[in-house]
Amino acid sequence: MTKIGFISLGCSKNLVDTEVMLHRLVSEGFEIVSEDIDADVMIINTCGFIESAKQEAIDNILDVAWLKKKRSLRGIVVTGCLAQRYQEQIFEQMPEVDALVGVGSLADIGDAVRAVLAGKRYSSFRPQESAPMGGDRVLTTPDYTAYLKIAEGCDNRCSYCAIPGIRGRFRSRSIEDIVAEAKDLEKLGVRELNLVAQDTTRYGLDLYGEYRLAELVEAITAATDIPWIRLLYCYPDKITDALIRQLRDNPRLLPYMDIPIQHISDPVLRAMNRHGDSALIRQTILRLRAAVPDITLRTTVMVGFPGEREEDFTALCEFVKEARFDRLGAFTFSPEEGTPAAEMPDQIDEQVKQDRYDILMQTQLQISAELQERYIGTRRAVLCEGYDPVAESWYGRSAADAPDVDGKIYFRAGKLPVAEGKFVQVHIEETMDYDLIGRAVKMGL
Repeated sequence: MTKIGFISLGCSKNLVDTEVMLHRLVSEGFEIVSEDIDADVMIINTCGFIESAKQEAIDNILDVAWLKKKRSLRGIVVTGCLAQRYQEQIFEQMPEVDALVGVGSLADIGDAVRAVLAGKRYSSFRPQESAPMGGDRVLTTPDYTAYLKIAEGCDNRCSYCAIPGIRGRFRSRSIEDIVAEAKDLEKLGVRELNLVAQDTTRYGLDLYGEYRLAELVEAITAATDIPWIRLLYCYPDKITDALIRQLRDNPRLLPYMDIPIQHISDPVLRAMNRHGDSALIRQTILRLRAAVPDITLRTTVMVGFPGEREEDFTALCEFVKEARFDRLGAFTFSPEEGTPAAEMPDQIDEQVKQDRYDILMQTQLQISAELQERYIGTRRAVLCEGYDPVAESWYGRSAADAPDVDGKIYFRAGKLPVAEGKFVQVHIEETMDYDLIGRAVKMGL
């Protein structure tokens, strides 16, 4: 039996694509192996969003290419955003690659593998709209947590972003289709469901003529008993009153929202072609916190956008201090081919970008340390993720911590029957940077 190795790079949405391809390959008789050295064919599902992601993809391709020279690897298949974006250049510049599969051609992954095994170069680039947004897949996440893609593509057309060109127009799955997959995931043991899309809050506009994320959450809640439902990638201009009511009144929709604002300076927001201005961002945060006082807010911001003046950056830092986000990620502007921002005047020096990034993250570190203190002496429901033998403690995440991007809670368990995938009540005793430390006091939510 042909053995297939997989490397999945980039975001959680890309991970769902990986899982769909894994299931298709297994159903077509291939064996999936966890060690690259054992594989006959390696598939690398790439990200191509910004320069650092492209470089990571290239580095992985070159690393795997060593196995073709020194071991028994027979071929390399590159899929995902890098393949879609650079379909002409990859074969020309990377002869190590044997097959390319675009984002609309996931169903052709078996054909790509068979072509490689036959010694043929292969490529498939169907329309982006052909991409499956869900369906049967092999979960690569732990059994208790999963991502559920509710839409694909993007219509926002931010001036710095290549995603619309890579992934195509925004298109929603039907509520019935998503609910059916949620029920299947529940049968597999999923206890935490993370809803993802390029813009989850746009969900339903193309299908139903209006935003339907609130109705989708309600339908998933009614059809399953999954205790934790989490929203990621929510845009501030599309957060409806109905969605806020769900956050307030639905005990299984976690009081957590990921809102990428990118900036607070109106001139920068306009240049970015962001929907909504600084007043709307502030109003949205006030609405959320007024309705859901214990909500955890995560955001992402960008520094070094073309034309970002010192006063724009200062305004961003002051807003971060004002808003006191529970979680904040930042990145420096990367000029991406084919985007309007790449051709804009007043590009910022790389060292200035890095300095601004460092200042912003140091500001957030102080805010995070102060916010973490409020948890000392409280009890948090934690989804246990495993045991760390070095720290000699169990660890997991609370409702305030999304997988992969947020901190952990480390805890001693004593004689409690703690296990991976189980909920446990933890009394918080101290903080450690972005993590918390405590002791388990009771099992269950």
